[in-house]
Amino acid sequence: MILPELKPLWPYLKRYKRAYAWGALVTVLSNAIWIFFPLIIRTAVNDLSHGVTRRKLLGYGLSLVALAVAKGFFLFWTRWILIGISRDIEFNLRNDLFAQLEKQPAGYFQRNRTGDIMARMTNDLNAVRMLLGPAIMYSANTILFTLGALYFLLRISPMLTLVALAPLPLASVLVQALGRRIHDRFERIQAMFSDISAQAQENFSGARLVRAFAQEEAQIAAFEQSNREYIRRGLRLVQLMGMLWPTLEYLLGLAMIMVLWIGGHEVIRGRISVGDFVAFSTYTVMLTWPMIALGWVVNLVQRGKASVTRIQEVLVEEPTIDDREADLTLAGIEAGEIEFRNLHFSYEGNAAEALHGISLKVPAGSSLALVGPTGAGKSTLASLLVRLHDAPKGSVLIDDRPVRDYPLDALRESIGYVPQETFLFSTTIRDNITLGRPDATEAELLAAAEAAHIRKEFEEFPAGFDTVIGERGLTLSGGQKQRSALARAIICDPRILILDDALANVDTYTEEQILTGLGRAMRGRTTVLIAHRVSTIRNADQIAVLIAGRITELGTHDELLARGGYYASLHEKQMLEEEIAVAS
Repeated sequence: MILPELKPLWPYLKRYKRAYAWGALVTVLSNAIWIFFPLIIRTAVNDLSHGVTRRKLLGYGLSLVALAVAKGFFLFWTRWILIGISRDIEFNLRNDLFAQLEKQPAGYFQRNRTGDIMARMTNDLNAVRMLLGPAIMYSANTILFTLGALYFLLRISPMLTLVALAPLPLASVLVQALGRRIHDRFERIQAMFSDISAQAQENFSGARLVRAFAQEEAQIAAFEQSNREYIRRGLRLVQLMGMLWPTLEYLLGLAMIMVLWIGGHEVIRGRISVGDFVAFSTYTVMLTWPMIALGWVVNLVQRGKASVTRIQEVLVEEPTIDDREADLTLAGIEAGEIEFRNLHFSYEGNAAEALHGISLKVPAGSSLALVGPTGAGKSTLASLLVRLHDAPKGSVLIDDRPVRDYPLDALRESIGYVPQETFLFSTTIRDNITLGRPDATEAELLAAAEAAHIRKEFEEFPAGFDTVIGERGLTLSGGQKQRSALARAIICDPRILILDDALANVDTYTEEQILTGLGRAMRGRTTVLIAHRVSTIRNADQIAVLIAGRITELGTHDELLARGGYYASLHEKQMLEEEIAVAS
């Protein structure tokens, strides 16, 4: 009968039922052998009381040694099998957790902090492993040895057995009461560990910002306060555990005193032999560790149950963006025509609409530029094309089919997307650029870097494209990061290319060079350009001005200038800024 809280682990346990069967067998053999240890001592005491000989001493001594060796052999295999299974399940769980997280949309990571996710993949997984390994092993050993010992104790003296077991009901009540409190406190500890992990992760990621504003001491003080709270909660848990084990030992010690007192009188009265009394006492002593281990197992089980709940919360999280409505026969985007049909969109948990009634068509192979003030909805519009968020059904189409018709892999492999926030992995430049095309040739790599106007700079590095960059591309400038991301999109040879403010961190000269290379890369592709500089988008086939989630102007560069609206005002302002910069 599996505990209800542990049902999520049942599919993992079923995978290793054969291994668990072998583990059960060696556990039974280990305890079956060890249960005879006191019986050999009883026989030896009774026999030696009638006379001591070298042959008897040697025989009984070798018997005990042989028993200990056999016990050690099977105990080794018990640990190897059961602890090994827990490691394998931990491996499977970690892979499943990671795969589940990889399927989640962007909104999931906006609702859940990175530190909390990392805590579930480290501390909580470790607690589950301890539950499925040591907790199961020690539980099995305790149950089997206790049952075996109880059988022989009853055969030696039922009355003395009742005396020895008298404190057990009290121990059971104690374990139940403290077990629930351990579970609750461990849950609070794990929540606090998530907070600390998130706090540390944010400080490491934002190390430059912390130093720039001289907030090192303030952040250290804040972390110390959180750490003190974590330690305080941990110590409260230790207090409970500290109460559990000594109390169990006290109860067992009390039982042992009663056994010695009453058992001694039984020997004096001749009701049991000295050998029986020694064997009974030996069984009582040998039961001390299983009883103490029971307290530890209760602690492991309560911790594991709390962690299983936290892990299950991730595993049952259904991705809101998936292939349920997709036509799995579609291999990808063919022409690349984009259409928005009366698109209304609001983010999850936000009643206010980010986009209002957007209707727009971008012919295949043409270019669309989006311009407007910050927060107008430009990036939102681009993210709906790659389904980072889901728009209402039928409002976003590619090649006259709703984007939901395309399998996610096929859709995203057909779109080259350079997001506003550039992210690079802490590996080589080559690996970062070929992320979407790991099989790309050297010629394709160089061509993509050339189109992004970054090839020469990277070739001048000591290790060239095999240079390892720091975390998030720490060793590269902002412009180099953006151009690396641009090359990463180009090398995928996509049908649709989306550039979300991809040239914001480069100077106007570099921008001109990149646009020249992009002109060749964009040929025959549908391109969506998001920018704040008019110079970046002036040659686009269509330019849409977004203000407060609405298209207020639409046309070519010359047409929008002639209207004298927002675009013309922006163009005039930027031209004036360039003239002032040149004059100065």
